[in-house]
Amino acid sequence: MIYRSFIPREVLAQLDRLQRELQPTERSSSIRGAAQGSFPPINIGSTATAVELYAFAPGIDPATLDVQIERGVLTLSGERKPDLPSADQKATVHIGERFSGRFRRVVTLPDDIDAGAVSARYRDGLLHVSVPRRVAEQPRKIEIL
Repeated sequence: MIYRSFIPREVLAQLDRLQRELQPTERSSSIRGAAQGSFPPINIGSTATAVELYAFAPGIDPATLDVQIERGVLTLSGERKPDLPSADQKATVHIGERFSGRFRRVVTLPDDIDAGAVSARYRDGLLHVSVPRRVAEQPRKIEIL
């Protein structure tokens, strides 16, 4: 550990912080894992009969949400209006952690989905998208004679 005597700890800590800040946080999502730091946060689960996606998007008008599937890729997009005080109130916002603006999430789905039978429902700030699997692709028990 002789090298530490030549480089102060503060310099190493600053380099580590700088490296973390420069790392990209926007990554595409897939059925195997979601990106960190994206809006809306999503949970994806898979059963033998369907792929279930839950997007946590409170305070969004359902009319601004758009869900599309094309070639096995599900795209969720929309817009969240800012809830900050208007300019005529002359208020100063000191901390604003709630996301506002346009968003887009893209999720790659498995090959065995039935894109013609997708359903989506938004209720109480939760968007639930259910993508059923094709019947022929579902696991089935084979009887042994």
